[in-house]
Order: sequence, then C-alpha cells, then structure tokens
Amino acid sequence: MTSDRKLTREVIIQALVNALKPLDYVHAFWEGGAVAFNRIDDWSDIDLYLVVDDKKVDDTFLAVEKALKLLSPIKQKHGIFEPSPGLFQAFYRLRDASKYLVIDVAVFKLSSPDKFLETEIHGSPVFYLNKSNKVKQSPLNKDAFVEKLQKRLVGLQGEFDMFQNLVQKEINRGNHLEAIDFYHMLLAWLVEALRIKYNPLHYDFRMRYVHYEIPSEIVKKLKRFYFVKDEEDLQKKYDEVAEWFPEITSKIDRKKIERLIGRS
Repeated sequence: MTSDRKLTREVIIQALVNALKPLDYVHAFWEGGAVAFNRIDDWSDIDLYLVVDDKKVDDTFLAVEKALKLLSPIKQKHGIFEPSPGLFQAFYRLRDASKYLVIDVAVFKLSSPDKFLETEIHGSPVFYLNKSNKVKQSPLNKDAFVEKLQKRLVGLQGEFDMFQNLVQKEINRGNHLEAIDFYHMLLAWLVEALRIKYNPLHYDFRMRYVHYEIPSEIVKKLKRFYFVKDEEDLQKKYDEVAEWFPEITSKIDRKKIERLIGRS
C-alpha cells in the first residue's frame, strides 16, 4: 500500500480477523479500550485482545505481524513483554496508517484467570471471534473488589503520610528539581484518591479517562497543581496538595465505595 493512502482501523482489524480465524489455537479475538466505552475519535489507537493456547503465544504474534506486513511495513514495534502473569503485549505502528493508530496487541494464555472482561471495569468489548464461546465475560466479584480497594486506601494513606515530607525536605535544601519529582509522586497518589472517591472501579487507571470520570470542577482544580510556575509556586501548591489529600481520603468509607460500584 502506498504511503499517501492511510489505512483505517476497520481495514486493519478485518485483515487480522481473516488471518487469525483459521488458526485452531486462537480461541477469541476482541477489541477493547476506547471502543468498549464508546469513545472512538480520530486519535484513538486500536486495543486488541486475543486468547490462545498456552504454548502458542509466540506463534500468535508472528501471525499478527505477518498479517500487518501484508498491509504495510511495520515502522515501529515495542514489545513483546509480560505486564502480568499470562498476558503478553506488543505495540505496532504501521508506515501507512496514522501515527495515532497504534495497534496494541494483548495476548492472553487460555489458562490465564483474568482476561480483562469484567464489564464494570473494562467496558463492553467488541468480539470479532469467539470460537465455541470458550471465552466468557464474567461479572465483577464486588465483595473481593471492595476488600481490595479498602486495603489499597489504607496503603495509599500510609504512603502519603510517610513520604509527603520528601517534597519539603528538598525545598528546604534548595534542591527544587528533586522536590518537584517527589511532588509529582504526591500528585499520582492524589489522583488515585480522587478516582477512589468518584469512580473506584477505575482507581488504578492513573490519568486514563480522568476527564470523563471525575467531575469537571475537580479536574479543573487538579489541573492547577500540574502547572508549577516557579519555586514559590511549588511551595504553595505542595502545601495545598498536602492539605487536600487527607481531606479526600477521610471522606471515603466502605458504604460509599459499595454504592459507587453498585454493591448496595
């Protein structure tokens, strides 16, 4: 394909369906990410998931790459790595597709217990293959999730209490680059606390979807803290963050979490 003609996500996905469907070791193939939350736009990438026989992970990536190369030269590949047990991931950028249309391929072993198919957390996936209906969406275990989140909240509060003074320590020393690095660590914990308060199902999504899932007035307030003008502004905003974090976490309890995830 010539470089002046851009490949579409539909063409790429259909090519992969055609290549993967005949392979008996491929059990399911679906798209998640933006499409699962109905948020596709001109800048969306392609988040693809496969479930394959345990010993066929490498063969699956080879089949994916072969199909992609028939469409366009692969300009860049990042991976393959294992972000969690039983899950392998690689990213591809094609010469003849938009630079934003990165293809994120996640391959699960069939034996993997977690395949990111809880609708409450991962949205509504679009299945392109599901042979013999072997791969099923499973409801979130809400009791286990609440317990996990409560433990994380305690840990989060402990981390903030223990380490938040690192910012002030480096400010006192005049080491403002180190101070701002620790300050961004505090902001990451602040974001997690806000997510627990407003959308606990995505508490560990970091900044992903934050503009959609946290009230706009809170996002506006949060945004201020990420733009630090100078050393004086850093001190001021650090003091505000140190005050805001415990204010947020002190108002989160089990009943609130259960209500937000639809447990009660």
